[in-house]
Amino acid sequence: MRFPGCPMRPASGLDVLFLDFNSYFASVEQQDNPRLRGRPVVVSPLDTEVTCAIAASYEARAHGIRTGTKIYEARRLCPGLVVVPARHEVYVAYHHRLMDEIQNHVPIHKVHSIDEVACKLIGAERTPDNAVALARRIKAGIAANVGASLRSSIGFAPTTLLAKLAAELHKPDGLTLLPLETLPGAIAHLDLADIPGIGRNMAARLHAAGVHGVAALWGLAPKQARALWGSVTGERFWYALHGYDVPDQPTEKRAIGHSRVLPVELRPPHLAKLVARALLLKAARRLRRYERAAGCLSLSVRAAGSQRLDSAASFAPTQDSFRLLDELDRLWARLHLADSRAPRLKMVTIYLTGLVGQQRRQGDLFDAAGAAHRAGIPAERREQIWHALDGLQSRYGRNSVALASQLAIDLKYLGAKIAFTRIPETREFDD
Repeated sequence: MRFPGCPMRPASGLDVLFLDFNSYFASVEQQDNPRLRGRPVVVSPLDTEVTCAIAASYEARAHGIRTGTKIYEARRLCPGLVVVPARHEVYVAYHHRLMDEIQNHVPIHKVHSIDEVACKLIGAERTPDNAVALARRIKAGIAANVGASLRSSIGFAPTTLLAKLAAELHKPDGLTLLPLETLPGAIAHLDLADIPGIGRNMAARLHAAGVHGVAALWGLAPKQARALWGSVTGERFWYALHGYDVPDQPTEKRAIGHSRVLPVELRPPHLAKLVARALLLKAARRLRRYERAAGCLSLSVRAAGSQRLDSAASFAPTQDSFRLLDELDRLWARLHLADSRAPRLKMVTIYLTGLVGQQRRQGDLFDAAGAAHRAGIPAERREQIWHALDGLQSRYGRNSVALASQLAIDLKYLGAKIAFTRIPETREFDD
C-alpha cells in the first residue's frame, strides 16, 4: 500500500525541468565585474585568510580549489587567485532577476535554493525535442537579459529528484535528459552519495545493509527503503527515484536562527558574545515579522580545535528581545564563556525554536514578578516597544536603532547572509 498522495503509476514524460546555476556566487561576481571574467575567483565569507571559500569559479576549480578550501591554501594552489568578500545582497538581487527571466519561458514550481529551481512541464513541453528547445531558450534569455557569465546546468526527468540528478551529471552549462526508460542504466556508474537525498551517513547505512551501488538501490522494494531510512522518507525517496511524482510535504517554519564564523578580532569571548547578542536581535526581529513567538533558545559555539559547546533554555513563548537577551546571558554563563580562561571562539550560532502563532500563546505567570519584568514594564508593552523599534529600522535602515552594547562591533558584518536553502527577504539586509 502506497503512502497517501502517492500516484498510482510513474510519470510518462519529462515532467520536470531542474535548473542549477553553476558556481553561483563566483559567477555573479564575474558578471558584476568584467575584470574578473576568465580569472580564478573565490568568494569568502570574511576578509581574512583563515576562513574558507564559499564558492569557486571554474577557473579556480581547475587549480584544485573547491568550496571549503582555506583561503591561504587556495592562494598557494593558485598564486593569481582573486579573493572577493561575499556580497549577499547582490546575490539575492541577481537571484530575483534570474527568476523573472525563467518565468518568461516557463512557470516556476518551486525555488529550492538561491541557485536551484524546479519547473513543472505540461503537454507537448514534456517531449525531448521541446524540452531541449525550452532549455536553450532559457539559457539564451539569461545570457541576453541578465548576464552571459551566469551559466546553468539544466536537467529533465519525470520527477524533481531525477531532474536534479540529471542537472548534476554535466557541469558547467549542461543540458541532460533522463527519461525513465533509460534507468537505472544511465546512472549505474554513480556512487550512492551522488544521488540527491543520500548524504554521507545515509550512504554508510546503505553500505552496511549490503546496498553497495545504484543497481542494488534500484532493486529495493518500497518498504525496504522505508525500513532502511527508518521513516516514510525512504519510501517517498524510492517512488521519486522510480519516476513517481511524489507531492511535496507541507512544511511549517520550526526555527529561526543565524550563525556567523568569527573574524580573528572578534574571537575573544566577550566580543563573541556581542555577536551572539546581535544575531539574537536579528532573529527576534524576524520572529516578530512572521508574527510568531519563541519558547526555546539554543546557543552553540565552536572553539579552537573544533571543540563545540551547546546549551538551550525553554520558557513561555515570547517576542520580547529583552527577555531573549536575558536567556542568552544565562546560557553564556552556563557554558562558562564568561570565565577568564574561556577559549577563543571561532563560530557562534543561535536558534529560536518552539515557535507558536500569536493566537496560541499563553501568558507567563512568572514574567510579571521575574527578572524579565524590566523597570515595571509589562511583557505585552515591551513587545509593543520592540515592534515600534522594528518600524524605525525598516524606515531608516540598518543600525538606525541599536543597543549601546552593540556599538563595540561593526554591525555591517552582521548583515543578512545566504542560508543556501533560504533566500533572505530584501528587507533582512536592513536588520
